[in-house]
Amino acid sequence: MTELTAPTAQSEVPQASLWKDAFRTMARRPDVIFATLIMLFVFTMAAFPGLFTDKDPTRCLGRDARLRPDTWFTGEHPLGTDGFGCDFAATIVHGTRPTITLALTVIILSVLIGMTLGILAGYFGRWVDAIISRALDVFIVIPLMMGAILLLSLFRGRGSSGNLLETVGPAALALTLFGWMEFCRYARAATIETKNLDYVTAARCLGARDRRIMFKHVLPNAIVPITAIVPTSLGSVIVAEAALAVLGIGVQPPATSWGVLLSNGTQWAGGGYIYLFGIPLVLLILTVFAFATFGDALRDALDPKLR
Repeated sequence: MTELTAPTAQSEVPQASLWKDAFRTMARRPDVIFATLIMLFVFTMAAFPGLFTDKDPTRCLGRDARLRPDTWFTGEHPLGTDGFGCDFAATIVHGTRPTITLALTVIILSVLIGMTLGILAGYFGRWVDAIISRALDVFIVIPLMMGAILLLSLFRGRGSSGNLLETVGPAALALTLFGWMEFCRYARAATIETKNLDYVTAARCLGARDRRIMFKHVLPNAIVPITAIVPTSLGSVIVAEAALAVLGIGVQPPATSWGVLLSNGTQWAGGGYIYLFGIPLVLLILTVFAFATFGDALRDALDPKLR
């Protein structure tokens, strides 16, 4: 028993030190701090919209349609109203939850699928690796947006009852189906590199089962490269959601998301109501910038060649 736990302890201490040093390095970068503040702002807005507005986004008065933002963003409608007379600030705030929920759902499902398949392929090899690798080859040649467009075209014009699951479900499934491959590749490569290390070989010789080896020794090493690409992937999913909504096959009205706001805003931007398009676009750009910056910094901090 002593010989089995010793390799485990040696494998866990470097992992803890790796993450600790990585976050200490990131905490000294001003761009990472700025990106973190933006992400916290967006996640808080998605989780607690009541902190940012007390107005009902579904209460719309036609006579108040397309009121421009108040001076210095004060007054009853600080960001103006949309084409239906709804408070635009409330619409943006409440539209954040579907966007973030969709992105998190896609990433969680993609990571689970990709990591599971990647570890199985890398650990067992042979016919298991052959089957998973061929499936990976098939899906990886289909661009994310093209695959999602083809699949979501089947749900065109379905509408939405306002239920969050129904709102994001079809788009989440489509983006997950064509978004797990990168995580699978990273997990497979990390597993192939890890499974022949000394402490894994020692655990195998001492009678540890394959499941224990995969979860206790291989999985912690596979998580490191995957974690580094998760923030950037989140930003990519948010952009994909917006693009699908603009095409009319993503989140469907009367539900609201940042993509829906951009789609609606394009109808009025040419008429001088640029804020209906510009405000959600700026919010989208800042959010994607924050995720990309954080992801790049995390990848650099976890890269042993740069340490």
